[in-house]
Amino acid sequence: MFPNRRTPELPTPEQALRGRPVPEFTVPSRHTVLGNPLVGPYPEGLEVADFALGCFWGAERKFWQTEGVWTTLVGYQGGYTENPTYEEACSGLTGHTEAVRVVFDPAVVSYEELLKVFWESHNPTQGFRQGNDVGTQYRSAVYTHSPAQAAAADASREAYQKVLTASGHKEITTEILPAEGRPFWPAEAYHQQYLDKNPGGYCGIGGTGVSCPIGVAPVEG
Repeated sequence: MFPNRRTPELPTPEQALRGRPVPEFTVPSRHTVLGNPLVGPYPEGLEVADFALGCFWGAERKFWQTEGVWTTLVGYQGGYTENPTYEEACSGLTGHTEAVRVVFDPAVVSYEELLKVFWESHNPTQGFRQGNDVGTQYRSAVYTHSPAQAAAADASREAYQKVLTASGHKEITTEILPAEGRPFWPAEAYHQQYLDKNPGGYCGIGGTGVSCPIGVAPVEG
């Protein structure tokens, strides 16, 4: 469909769209499946995790189906444009990737278990694409909210790389970076819980079929 399309490239801060100080839309108040508020502040004792694994419609469903997840919402993260729109993010000129914010109860589900869902739900070796979806907005990423999350994410990437390599897959291209300084901008209302509202809707994510060892124990080999 796009024979003359250039290879996707991230914009520099100077090239990125400027955005706006306030969003152009309102985010719904509650999750259509879980019933809890989408936007914080969240109840004491809950933790936040941010993941990007391709089209956020299917990615969000993977997490709201996980026991111990209190709420999820989709948005844009990792770029430069303030309060971007979907069209702007898809232009490749914001630097953002399509992300899912996962608010979870660590007494029920661990961050390591969420990382397992993340790794197994997509192919993290594809760079600026996920399956047939091509663009910088589909890149794989983990944005961490604490040193403990960063250490767990790094350890899980190392462990998963070993089993991927043993299965004949390429190098992981997932970026693991602090969420600090990389704001999460919620997406438009129609994107939130899209596959609950549209059960037969498009889901472009798919895993490698390789199981990820949970926890931080090293993989032999």
